[in-house]
Amino acid sequence: MPELNSVIIAGNLTKDPIFRQTTNGTPVVNFSVASNRRYRDSKDEWQEDVCYVGIVAWNKLAESCRDKLKKGNACLVEGELQSRTFKTEKGDSKTIVEIKARRIQFLNKKGSGPGAEHHDEPTTFEDDSFEKHLSPEDTALLGDSSSPTI
Repeated sequence: MPELNSVIIAGNLTKDPIFRQTTNGTPVVNFSVASNRRYRDSKDEWQEDVCYVGIVAWNKLAESCRDKLKKGNACLVEGELQSRTFKTEKGDSKTIVEIKARRIQFLNKKGSGPGAEHHDEPTTFEDDSFEKHLSPEDTALLGDSSSPTI
């Protein structure tokens, strides 16, 4: 059975993206989104639960996020889950799970002042290096890359 690792989430940024470059100059950005879920509890009253999810984006996608996203902006992220382990300042190992973004739609309208240009369509950016890491089987599972963006 083929393995499948795909996730889509929409939410608002909890703070400004953190942009940096690796030692070899590869751009990378990290940010978190808060995604709300509404449900009725056992007393039939509406409750709200918030899920905070970390996102990492690389290359041109990272640069687009740095330039276009700010705290509070809404976005839709499509990618895959990945885990990584690192050492804390105290020397303890910590493992986190985050989304490695492949495609991000910036859902806020551009422009906000008088005379500003407005766009009703979300702006979408993709990681152009993502597919080079896929096996032929994975590429076949994803289908035609020219299909419309979500």
